[in-house]
Amino acid sequence: MRFVPIKTVEQQAVLMLHKVRDHLVCQRTGTINALRGHMAEFGITAATQRRGLGELIELIENETDSGLPKGAREALLLLVEQIRAGDKQIKDLDRRIMEAAKASEVCQRLIAVPGVGPIIATALTAHLPRPDHFASGRHFAAWLGLTPRQHSSGGKDKILGISKRGNAYVRRQLVNGARAVVRVAPGREGVLWSWTNQLLSRRPFNVVVAAVASKLARIAWSMCAHGTTWGKPEAA
Repeated sequence: MRFVPIKTVEQQAVLMLHKVRDHLVCQRTGTINALRGHMAEFGITAATQRRGLGELIELIENETDSGLPKGAREALLLLVEQIRAGDKQIKDLDRRIMEAAKASEVCQRLIAVPGVGPIIATALTAHLPRPDHFASGRHFAAWLGLTPRQHSSGGKDKILGISKRGNAYVRRQLVNGARAVVRVAPGREGVLWSWTNQLLSRRPFNVVVAAVASKLARIAWSMCAHGTTWGKPEAA
């Protein structure tokens, strides 16, 4: 039976920063979707991402020519205030996570890995208090649900998609980091970049993202378990 390693008070504090930040991000996303939906009821739409949201907010705050009834505008301003308050709180938590990463020697080594930033580094170290709890990096990747599921029957092995078991938050952050790596990989040279480009030449984009996320998890485990830095053979 595999037991969960005991975390220190400091690790629990860092995890709390991540949990509260994730909660605020979900709330902000829901509020943005609500604002877009309410604006669409009046036939007003905008592009996705922050640019389109900024256009909607600017239109709502325009008292002279917004195309919105007074009552609707006043109600939507409450959502705008909530979005801005959430942005401010999330930025404050990002600053605290950055400070925690700077104070950790392990996090500083992990940040050198492509696709790994302060959020991923602090999340990994907080969820991995004892690297020796896992026999290998593959075991750690499997614990995060980043290894393929298998279905064997009649002596035939069928490889399926990733299992998606384990810690969903860390897995999601690693996938986001891996997606950034895959997007900028073409034309770059290096062990990780070459390996990623070889996969891109024969596999779909999302499949490569999942493979790179698993690779990042194994690299992170190796660096934490052996105390190595990025670029050494033990961490490649």
